[in-house]
Order: sequence, then structure tokens, then C-alpha cells
Amino acid sequence: MLGVTFRALGYRNFRLFFIGQGISLVGTWVQQIAMGWLVYRLTHSAFILGIVAFASQIPTFLLGPLAGVASDRLNRHRLIITTQTLAMVQAFIMTGLMLTGAIRVWHIIALGTALGCINAMDTPARQAFIIDMVEKKETLGNAIALNSMMFNLARLIGPSIAGIIISLTGETWCFFLNGISFLAVILCLLAMKIRRRELPAKRQHILKDLKEGFDYAFGFAPIKFILFLISVLSLTGMSYVVLMPVYAKDILGGGPRTFGFLMASVGIGAVIGTVYLASRKHVLRLGPLIPFSSFLFGAGLFAFAFSRNLTASLVILGIIGFGFMVQMASCNTVIQTIVDDDKRGRVMSLYTMAFLGMAPVGSLLAGMIASRWGAANAVAMGGIFSIAVAAVFASQLENLRKIVNPIYENIHKGGAHEKRDQ
Repeated sequence: MLGVTFRALGYRNFRLFFIGQGISLVGTWVQQIAMGWLVYRLTHSAFILGIVAFASQIPTFLLGPLAGVASDRLNRHRLIITTQTLAMVQAFIMTGLMLTGAIRVWHIIALGTALGCINAMDTPARQAFIIDMVEKKETLGNAIALNSMMFNLARLIGPSIAGIIISLTGETWCFFLNGISFLAVILCLLAMKIRRRELPAKRQHILKDLKEGFDYAFGFAPIKFILFLISVLSLTGMSYVVLMPVYAKDILGGGPRTFGFLMASVGIGAVIGTVYLASRKHVLRLGPLIPFSSFLFGAGLFAFAFSRNLTASLVILGIIGFGFMVQMASCNTVIQTIVDDDKRGRVMSLYTMAFLGMAPVGSLLAGMIASRWGAANAVAMGGIFSIAVAAVFASQLENLRKIVNPIYENIHKGGAHEKRDQ
């Protein structure tokens, strides 16, 4: 059982990535929790929380297409090393501002925007880089599930660490810990031996590359509907994370530790979801999981919106984490399994735009709704929209299955993936 669940770790490069990125992501979550708590402590404003989240995430939407072209044109390994190094510098600048007492909200917004630009280039390259580390597509689903498991283990550990550090010393050392954690992933990336990927011999104009990527993604029904689903969930559902400080402090009457526990509960549910996905032997029959887990996520949001008990909230957040992670990891696996290799970076940039790029608009809207009608109503609305889009996707499932299943079966049999007619 364990051999099946962790089979992608048999690849040395992926094993290094799993260790280094896992350590770095713990630091990332520590900083994210500290950032949200710092902003709310300074402003006591749900709207400003939305503004900060918007500023740090909108670059993913604006720069996503260019990042996809860069991922297909450039050496992804070197690109990721560069972006991780720049993110480390951002964390140390935040530490310096905190240590000197010079930190202001506009600093947080500016540095958040800078980090958003870095992540906009990093995320699609990192997503597309998975196939370079495991090489075989039949292992791709397991590697994606383990990658999601790593992310959510960090989400489980990071908020707890952040809550303890903030309650004992304040937010400053959270930013410093994040900066130090980047050394792990950078050193592991440098230790990898990546087989040289064949890059395009003749490059066409960047606008033609962009158009080719859009035409391919939105002309292929399975990818198009998956991107639609993810966009709506990110726009309407993911904003509950931005409002978590409001829930922890004003609704549940807690402090930074309560905030950490709430975020950790999401992580526990998500880890359970990724373990379930990693234990699957192949990618067949993933389709029905996508609308089911999307519905579970939306129903959980609606229930959480009206919970006023800490224990009940923790349980519900676990369900939310499970539903969202199963849905996202399943969508990621489907896309990476069926996409043509020469367009992988551009398609994954659209996936990143749908996943992360729509979130800032949702965060801004959630902050405005929460300021006017309360955080509970903002989260409840997100749940309703998530349930609705799950129903739309379910109605298309049979048609999409007819297109995708032959590709799955070919990969499961070890056959080569034939590119679809363009």
C-alpha cells in the first residue's frame, strides 16, 4: 500500500523536490498567517485584508499567459531557482522592516505585489516541471497528489507554528523563518540532475504563442470545462481564507492560536484528500470525483458560514479542505495527463490563472461584502456558487468522459499519448 501511495518518490529528482519544497512551504504558510494577522492587527478592517490579498494575487492573473510562454520556451529548472531566490529576498526585506519598526500597510501591499509577480512566473513553471522530474505519465497522477500532500502538510504545520510564534514574540520572526526556509528548496533544486528538455528550435512571435495556447485550451472541451470550474470556485469560494482572521477573532472570540487551529484543520482535511488520491493506482475514473468534491466544498462553506462553535468549525473546515483538495488535485491530474507536452507550460499557466488568478478578485469582493453584510454572508454566498458550478460540471460529465477515457486507457496500458488533431 505504501509503495503504491509514495511511488513517485522513487525518482531522485522528485524526492529532492518533495523534501526541499516541503520545508520551504512550511515557511510560506508561516509568513502567510503572520501577514494576515499583522494586517488585521494594524487595521481591524476586513476590507483591507481583501485589498492585501488582491495585491498579492492579481499578478498571477495579469502575468499568467506570459509566464506560460516563458515556461515552454525557457529552462524550467533554472527559472524556478531564480524565482525561489527572489522570494527569499522578499521575506528578508519584510523581516528588516519589522525589526526596524518601519512597517506600514503600504509596505505590505507593495511587497505582496512583488511576491505575486514572482509567484506568477514560478507557479506554472513548477506545475509543468513535475513531468520533467518523474518522466513517465503513468506516475504523473501520483506525483501531483504527493505534491498536493506536501503543500497541505505544510498548511497543517505552518499555521500552528505561526500561531505559537506570534503569541510568544509577534510576527517578525515568522518572516525571518520563511526567508531561511527557502534555502532548503534552492539547495535541493541545485542538487538535481535534470535531463535536458528539447526547447523550440525556432521561436514564433510571443503573441502567436499566446494565441496558440488559448486556442488549444479553450478548443478542447475537457480542459475548457475544468478551467471554468476552477475559475468559479476560486472567485467565489476561496475567499473564506482571507476572512479567517475575522472568524478567529470576532466570531469565535479567539486569538492567533485559534487562527492557526482553523487553518490547520483545513490542512488536515486536505492531507486526507491527497493521501486518498495518491493511493489510487491509476488516473481512471477521476471524473466523477470532480463534481462530487466541488459540491462537498460548497456545502462545507455554507455550513461553516453559520457555525459559532469552535469544535464544529474545525470539523467543517476539515471537510472543506478535503473537498477542495480532491477537486483541485483531480483537475490538475486530468489536465496534465491529456495536454500536449509542447503546450504544457501555457495550459498550466491558464490553470494557475484560474486557480490563483481569480482569487484576488474574489478576495476583494469578499472583503467588500463582509464589510457591508458580515463575513458569514460572504462565505455563505461562496458556498452557494460553488454548489451551483458543481452541478453545471456534473451535467457535462458524460460527454467529457467519452473524450478523456481513451487517453487514460492508452496511458494506463503504457501506450504513447497520441496528440489530438489541432
